[in-house]
Amino acid sequence: MKAGVIGLGYWGPNLVRNFISNPEIEKVTACDIKNERLQWIKSRFPSVETINNYHDLLKGDTDMVAIATPVDTHHKIGKELLNSGKHIWVEKPFTSSTKEAEELIEIADKNNLKIFVDHTFIYTGAVRKIKEIILAGELGDIIYFDSVRINLGLFQHDVNVIWDLAPHDLSIMNYLLDKKVAAVTANGIANYYDHENIAHLSVYFENNCFAHFHVNWTSPVKIRRMIVGGKKKMLVFDDMENFEKIKVYDSSVEINNSESMHEALAQYRTGDMHSPKVNQTEALSLGVREFVDSILQNRQPITNGVDGLKVVKILEASEKSIKNKGKLIEIK
Repeated sequence: MKAGVIGLGYWGPNLVRNFISNPEIEKVTACDIKNERLQWIKSRFPSVETINNYHDLLKGDTDMVAIATPVDTHHKIGKELLNSGKHIWVEKPFTSSTKEAEELIEIADKNNLKIFVDHTFIYTGAVRKIKEIILAGELGDIIYFDSVRINLGLFQHDVNVIWDLAPHDLSIMNYLLDKKVAAVTANGIANYYDHENIAHLSVYFENNCFAHFHVNWTSPVKIRRMIVGGKKKMLVFDDMENFEKIKVYDSSVEINNSESMHEALAQYRTGDMHSPKVNQTEALSLGVREFVDSILQNRQPITNGVDGLKVVKILEASEKSIKNKGKLIEIK
């Protein structure tokens, strides 16, 4: 198979490296409008062909192309590639709007092409292990999902902090919980530019479950932590930890339902904590393998266009809410 990568900024070189490493891929073409980026890629990976214009990929025999460009270009480039018969890999967030995402999915389905949305964390050993724990029923019924992703980070010129950072944890939430989102509220402020640099996002589900996300580009410390609360046990995932990334706490709250509302007492149970072993294989490598396998096996990849659409719907609703001081926005 032959692969292309459009955009060699922050993430593109990682895609080039992992495409080269996959045994099913025999050729990789890298594209960027900046010659210095092409020269750098060529110095690192001499076997890679470099081009300035991605339209050359439309005409060639490339099977699949990764789009690692700003989000407002994803729809245009993705549509051209799909109409040229190419499978596409799209960086997060999938598109700038629900309408754009739906159109790309429709074109891909019509032409029997695959869309892979790069929700990389789904392929990490930690998130895969959490999914195993939830499916085994160890946590019991999930009642909340709480996430913090903050750092003194890179300001984006085209999107706010929710569009930049939240897709990671929203994709994890959708993968782990498999619950239907009903509504969203978002609050935040822009201290420096037009786009909010600190924000809080709340997600309401159709059943009695709730998720909250805190994202911030202007924090003095870097935190990557989430808590999944179940009625049996609770789990903490700290991506900044080198070894014990996951900790499962045998803790819960028990209510005596035989008492009246005013007399009932909450019983708090605190037991042992254990940290399961996590697979350390690079997530991006597993993502590339999943993309290649989905094409060869003619099936949808785990993180497909529909998965990307679900995240975009939440992001789009958050934009409406944050511009209206936290107004509740329903999602259909």
